[in-house]
Amino acid sequence: MKMLMTGASGFLGSIVYKILDKLNYDITTVGISDTDNIYCNLSTTVPKFDENFDCVIHMAGKAHSFAKGSKESSDFFRVNLGGTINLLKSLEQSNKLPISFVFISSVAVYGKISGENIKENHPLNGTDPYALSKIQAEHYLERWCSKNKVKLGVLRPSLIAGKNPPGNLGAMINGIEEGKYFRIGQGSARKSILMAEDIAILISKVIEKGGIFNVCDDNHPSFAELEETIAKQLNKKAPGSIPYIVAKCAALVGDLLGNNFPINSNKLKKITTSLTFSNERAKQELDWKPLDVLENFQIK
Repeated sequence: MKMLMTGASGFLGSIVYKILDKLNYDITTVGISDTDNIYCNLSTTVPKFDENFDCVIHMAGKAHSFAKGSKESSDFFRVNLGGTINLLKSLEQSNKLPISFVFISSVAVYGKISGENIKENHPLNGTDPYALSKIQAEHYLERWCSKNKVKLGVLRPSLIAGKNPPGNLGAMINGIEEGKYFRIGQGSARKSILMAEDIAILISKVIEKGGIFNVCDDNHPSFAELEETIAKQLNKKAPGSIPYIVAKCAALVGDLLGNNFPINSNKLKKITTSLTFSNERAKQELDWKPLDVLENFQIK
């Protein structure tokens, strides 16, 4: 199977590429890395492909940051939506459209800060620029694939774990390593997490079936469990604990001082309330068994 992949040089894409390559897919990569087969910034350019592809895996996107102004907000739409539209325009110019298209979206589309066992039929209520850009990209793809009779698969991963992860998980690892991370209360809030390797396995399955799937592990680790797993690998003691009331007071101060303060009320709620998603559809329809994050997560 001839496969076109975007985002192959990123944190998630590099892991997925190596696995799919070992599964003997014939992969052509497009992106802004020197290692990509086709050098192109999809957010600004419609590339020209000299060959046809059976499947497209679209992983490129802007994530892991909070929009600090109107320019950065627009960047989410320029990259996540505009890049998708330019990729589809390039496919339209080829002699033959792909049989299937797989889009890596996010559970952020639901717009939830807390909740348990959220399923794929939950309304897409995300309002921040990242979530909205992913929602709009999903809707654009649904219309395009329906019109052109291309099978669409959408994976909505939760927080993704892998070696040297970016974002909040990377910040947690760095904080524990430097002794600057503290648990709030008992650390009992649970979060859905997914091993990055599972995305590659899921892609190989959803290519054939299509559909929209939440993807995460079965156990939804607590903050305390995740912290202890990380600390053990770093040969560090488990983080100390801050009483919730102290964290609440600090968060109120953060609300006044802005985003540069390490905590505010929104961040506190995310840390102290559970947010989990249902992976039952993916397990049943794709015959998939997720890796256990606490058993398989190697941080470096």
